[in-house]
Amino acid sequence: CADCSRGGKRNREEADKYSVLLPTYNERENLPLIVWLLVKYFGESGYNYEIIVIDDGSPDGTLQIAEQLQKIYGDDKIVLRPRAKKLGLGTAYIHGIKHATGNFIIIMDADLSHHPKFIPEFIKKQKEGGYDLVSGTRYRGDGGVYGWDLRRKLISRGANFVTQVLLRPGASDLTGSFRLYKKDVLERLVERCVSKGYVFQMEMIVRARQLGYTIGEVPISFVDRVYGESKLGGNEIVSFLKGLLTLFATT
Repeated sequence: CADCSRGGKRNREEADKYSVLLPTYNERENLPLIVWLLVKYFGESGYNYEIIVIDDGSPDGTLQIAEQLQKIYGDDKIVLRPRAKKLGLGTAYIHGIKHATGNFIIIMDADLSHHPKFIPEFIKKQKEGGYDLVSGTRYRGDGGVYGWDLRRKLISRGANFVTQVLLRPGASDLTGSFRLYKKDVLERLVERCVSKGYVFQMEMIVRARQLGYTIGEVPISFVDRVYGESKLGGNEIVSFLKGLLTLFATT
């Protein structure tokens, strides 16, 4: 009956839980703001959630700030899973997934370049199409980038263009790191990814396409880091291009 199927869908949705993975390194100024915004938008939309902070031994006291936030919001909502030193993004996700109790995982930057207001849109998009992953895109619809100089914009657009030409990945924004995954899908993708740094996000989309996973997209506005230094240097660009060519040769 129609009511039965509606009821079953509603129960499934109520059972859904979203684990937000926040890898941090020197984010003491940004962390209270991003956590407050996450709590606000999850609270308003009514979805069940937890925020997993994976701090890689930040010397600026990020972990101490996270401990204060845990006291404010509760250890059911703020989960601390620190590591002794900086070990990279891929391993941070693996570490976070291990401790996540949600059946969906959201990955985003802790530096406020990704606004939590888009998360309800990610969730809505995922439910509409039953997508395996939903990616925020700066290059579609009313998505965009704010606070970047021309050099950064050219690098980002160029990297995206070269990747589209070489890999035909079926998604418009490959180097972004604001995404929603089904937990089991993210586990399988992370297991297969070999890249480091900025290429890692791109490889995740390419592997997803290879494995036949479905990808939804939501336009987002990306704002350059509010506090702190951007981590994109000349050597990152070189390693990005090397990684891209490796992926091209092996996929």
